[in-house]
Amino acid sequence: MPVLRVIVLWHQHQPFYKDLVTGEYRLPWVRLHALKDYYGMVKLLDEFPNVHQTFNLVPSLITQIQDYVAGTARDPFLEVAAKPAKDLSSAERRFCLQYLFQANPVHVIGRYPRYRELSERLRGKSLDQADLAFGTQDFTDLQVLSQVAWFDEFFLQEPDVAELIRKERNYTLDDQKFALKRERELLAKVLPAHADAAKRGGIEISTSPFYHPILPLVCDTDQGGVSTPGLPLPQNRYRHPEDAREQLQRGLDLQEKVFGVRPRGMWPSEGSVSEEAISIAAKLGVKWMATDEGVLGRSVNFNFTRDSGGRLNGGGADLLYTVHRYEKNETRMNLVFRDHTMSDLIGFVYSGMGANDAAQHLINNIRHAAQPVLDQGRDAVVPIILDGENAWEYYPGSGREFLRRFYDALPKSGIEAVTVSEAIERHQNVRPLGSITPGSWISANFNVWIGAPEDNKAWDYLYAAREFYEQNAASATEEQRKLAYEEILIAEGSDWNWWYGPEHHSANDRDFDELYRKHLANVYHALGAMPPDYLVQPITASAGRPAFIAQANFIRPRIDGEITRYFEWMGAAMYTADMRAGAMHGKQYFLDSVYAGVDEHFLYGRVDFAGGVPGMSFDLVINMESQAGKSSEAHRKLRLDASVENKALQSWSVTNPQSGAQIAVQNADAAYSEKSPVQVAIKKVFEFRVPLEWLRAPMANQGLQADRLGLRVSIWHDRLPVDALPVEGSIELQLVSEAELMSGVPCS
Repeated sequence: MPVLRVIVLWHQHQPFYKDLVTGEYRLPWVRLHALKDYYGMVKLLDEFPNVHQTFNLVPSLITQIQDYVAGTARDPFLEVAAKPAKDLSSAERRFCLQYLFQANPVHVIGRYPRYRELSERLRGKSLDQADLAFGTQDFTDLQVLSQVAWFDEFFLQEPDVAELIRKERNYTLDDQKFALKRERELLAKVLPAHADAAKRGGIEISTSPFYHPILPLVCDTDQGGVSTPGLPLPQNRYRHPEDAREQLQRGLDLQEKVFGVRPRGMWPSEGSVSEEAISIAAKLGVKWMATDEGVLGRSVNFNFTRDSGGRLNGGGADLLYTVHRYEKNETRMNLVFRDHTMSDLIGFVYSGMGANDAAQHLINNIRHAAQPVLDQGRDAVVPIILDGENAWEYYPGSGREFLRRFYDALPKSGIEAVTVSEAIERHQNVRPLGSITPGSWISANFNVWIGAPEDNKAWDYLYAAREFYEQNAASATEEQRKLAYEEILIAEGSDWNWWYGPEHHSANDRDFDELYRKHLANVYHALGAMPPDYLVQPITASAGRPAFIAQANFIRPRIDGEITRYFEWMGAAMYTADMRAGAMHGKQYFLDSVYAGVDEHFLYGRVDFAGGVPGMSFDLVINMESQAGKSSEAHRKLRLDASVENKALQSWSVTNPQSGAQIAVQNADAAYSEKSPVQVAIKKVFEFRVPLEWLRAPMANQGLQADRLGLRVSIWHDRLPVDALPVEGSIELQLVSEAELMSGVPCS
């Protein structure tokens, strides 16, 4: 009987944040993700001994964790969190306000009432204004909660930590010291947990090149043009396969030293492969590599497409759900190719669903996708490979309930969950592969890291530093040469160019840019020279960011689905999507912007779509809630559901989510009336209005009337949430008079 096996590979990676010259960490994300994700992801498998998985740990991440555990990491974010609040300087207080709120507002900050309260107090204020609004106790509470909020779910269950959380506020210096002491103890559990699980056979630990470089581009930047013909390339060709070999050799050696077992396989940085990179890996003893279905498709000239149920068309399942054996000249390598769609469901979609529904959807997807292979009497291998850290901020409880439901359902559904090496050993019908088109998991090319003006400038700066090293290393001391070469290897990492160019951004763009240029400058400093003047200038250019404009006056638009008059929505609140991805890549954008506003009687909303109204069938969901006084709890809630097919409105309904009662409903055949209290329309845009009184009216036994509204839009396809604005939180509207709006009443 044919067997269905699933490979789940979690890629654990953070950039190298340490400045080797100063010893200081520029950003705290290694420490925070090590607290929140790495330990629990492995520990959870203790509950499911028959579920085997692969964890890909980037070597430079391991060394940074070791630095924190040893107490030798100089982390200014940790130092400011540890300092008594009364002793913070004005600059340090502003530093706290700028950086200690950099967390998911709903599932990290919002989980702790006091943390959320402090975050809301910061809203709309400059750092100087916020500094005046925060007292010493506020800062102490912020220092404690900004650390505890990142503790893993397992750590939160420990009695002393749970007791600290129950206290909720008014923390003391002793509480502050306790939180940081426990933090270091918890960090010390991360790497041993992986080692223990690997020894028991529950997980396989794979590796990446040491500083996470794009190996094909380090071997030869001209591979960017091979992958994307006509792509603008840097002025200077960077070609250092010896560096690529060094990066991979170091990664293999470190893993063996730390875990006692030499890795058999690797997820090359960003799934980036080329024939030269595969050859280097094979010569170093690597037995398997993993990348994306797009690379396979380009290599065999096959376009992977799926039907509406997610099943691959035209023999795609036979091609994808197997183990491939690459053979060319002397090179031999086993390859698996990730199911891009299924991996993205975990990364971007399931966080918006209930845990059980999401887990069952994934199980059904795996079985449905592999069925064409099983029906032919052959075993199927479905590889699911994705980032093992960033997605969990968007799930309640770090996604643990979803993972528990998924892991529990795997053996019950007759699916073997295996490591990559186990899949290779058990699979009988290995498929031969004679060539590989260079590419990565993103669009099967390297365009994220090369081609844009910022990317190419970064490569040219690296080329100049590498050339300077070649010309001057011989006259330097061994210590100088070692430091300079280490800085070059760090600068070869993929993370710097991830943030350059038009594709991605974060709140720390400037930090990444400065740190990259600092690593390059350190090459020159290490060799006793002054760095070039251009390294003082930012590489990154200013770019668009998500924009929110508060409502400035009452609006009274006509609800017809058209942009009838420019001035109709003038004065409305506006939230614009930021379509540059962050730490995770692959999200598809359907929503461009949302307009919202009120007058004396109605709440109005307008949704603009990215690229026009989608041609697929979809549901648009508008969640509205009112709040009263200082409470952050919902006063009243409304939900508007609109069903759209062939770009036409089919039906809509307004319900009360608190009671489930249906307040208003209409199908497409109903006659339009301007006198109807609820109006909904879609043509070029989606527009609606609902009576304000439905949200504003006082609750029973309460004298308070709502004084502000929150609004969030989401779009659903095949019962899955595919986009939302805002992604987190809601658009806030003040329920005040028009005169107060026009005078600029501050948000409470």
